[in-house]
Amino acid sequence: MVAPGLYPAIEPFATARLPVTAQHTLYFEQCGNEQGIPVLFVHGGPGAGCSTTDRRFFAPSAFRVVLVDQRGAGRSTPLGELADNTIDALVADFERIREHLGIERWHVFGGSWGSTLGLYYAQRHPERVLSLCLRGIWLLRQVEIDWWLYGLRNLAPELWRSFAEHLPAGERGDLLESYWRRLTGPDVVAARAAAKAWATYEGSACTLLPNAEFLQLLTNDTTSWALARLEAHYLRNQRFTPDDRLLRDLPRIRHLPAFVVHGRYDLVCPLLGADDLRRAWPEASYVVVDDAGHSSHEPGIARHLVAAMDRVALSGSPKLLTERA
Repeated sequence: MVAPGLYPAIEPFATARLPVTAQHTLYFEQCGNEQGIPVLFVHGGPGAGCSTTDRRFFAPSAFRVVLVDQRGAGRSTPLGELADNTIDALVADFERIREHLGIERWHVFGGSWGSTLGLYYAQRHPERVLSLCLRGIWLLRQVEIDWWLYGLRNLAPELWRSFAEHLPAGERGDLLESYWRRLTGPDVVAARAAAKAWATYEGSACTLLPNAEFLQLLTNDTTSWALARLEAHYLRNQRFTPDDRLLRDLPRIRHLPAFVVHGRYDLVCPLLGADDLRRAWPEASYVVVDDAGHSSHEPGIARHLVAAMDRVALSGSPKLLTERA
């Protein structure tokens, strides 16, 4: 069930495909007002792609929302492709799209992996960013990866057990490496089964209460394949040096307006990351939602995200709060 308080469902006013390498072609769409305030929507995962719900955080008469399916994700092709899939390549893709659309500067909106990539993009190109709205902070540090792979069993042992026991007992000492071998191995049936187990583990942990509709978004055959392969790839192969690089590079963007919201009971991205970000970036607005988990579909998180973007809209058009359903 989609969170209440979002704007009504909307269709894109434009869609496009942009080749960025000989292999990768990106899908992106634009929603809302073609002359509106530009916003870059950065989806999570990596590998999740954008959904129709992602369009609904923004007042449609105020914003020109650009939603990009990152390399290997969603409607970009080829699905689940790992070659030439790096965080620097994704940042370069955003710049290609911005230039292609003739946008000088835009707001950046992202959650989970989208917060990671949004922060990194802003730190690489602060002159192109008007503000950041971030949810479910994930700093891609070893402490957060260890939590997701192992620590989560302390709060959701049944979910972790299903995830770990998908593998033979002798392969559970290094879950990431064992899943990686299956997800990239020659046995397609085993790879797709591993992808479904991976995505089910994550999707089941995303919401405070069970949400079958949200779980299906991540565990269908298409999304689970891209999500599991790309997440394993980034956790294993695409790490920051040093580990806390996003915190160290905050001086590059501390002058930018920022809003951060995080669910207190977020099992996927523990609150520690958001708290560390807050202490390193005291100028940013910061809200912990006490009755929420990880997903942007959580009612309290959705409400704060919409309100934050409404504040951006109201700076130029004070009538827009009446548009919400």
